[in-house]
Amino acid sequence: MKTVEFTEMANGTKEDYAFLAKHEEKYIESLPDRLMNALEELEGSFGGYKISRLQHSLQSATRAMEANEDEEMIVAALLHDIGDPLAPHSHSEMAAAILRPYVSERIHWIVKHHGLFQSYYYAHHFDNDRNARDMHKDHPWYDDCVHFCEHYDQNCFDPAYPTKDLAFFRPMVERVFSKQQNFTL
Repeated sequence: MKTVEFTEMANGTKEDYAFLAKHEEKYIESLPDRLMNALEELEGSFGGYKISRLQHSLQSATRAMEANEDEEMIVAALLHDIGDPLAPHSHSEMAAAILRPYVSERIHWIVKHHGLFQSYYYAHHFDNDRNARDMHKDHPWYDDCVHFCEHYDQNCFDPAYPTKDLAFFRPMVERVFSKQQNFTL
């Protein structure tokens, strides 16, 4: 397999980077496959709940779909906890970073902050401030994040709730991740 000539990025040529861009494009195209695999791995996530993290994610996405949310929100609901295995203390930020180039700023903000907003339901049991989310009270998407947590997160641990399976959501994931929004570093 052909590779670039450089061993330090500073020594790369325009041709080297054009070559790498072609490889990166193919790799980015396979992102939905990697996301679906990561979601499947949530089946074995930490225990204690009545359902797995995968089932929680599917229930969240199913509820968003049944509420006639747009496809970005449904996919965001599906992926909102995808960061749990690798970033248990900052899973919201990880999920938001994955979504950022592909969803609106509003959806990105909701996912990024849902962990803090979700703590409303349990923080007081640990003598923490359940209203910590109020630091964002004046943010234009505050109520949207409250809504997300109320309707697509805190209530999505019901083993009796009929959810769609992962394959059902795959075309939505593929569509959302096929169109990059206006994104800059």
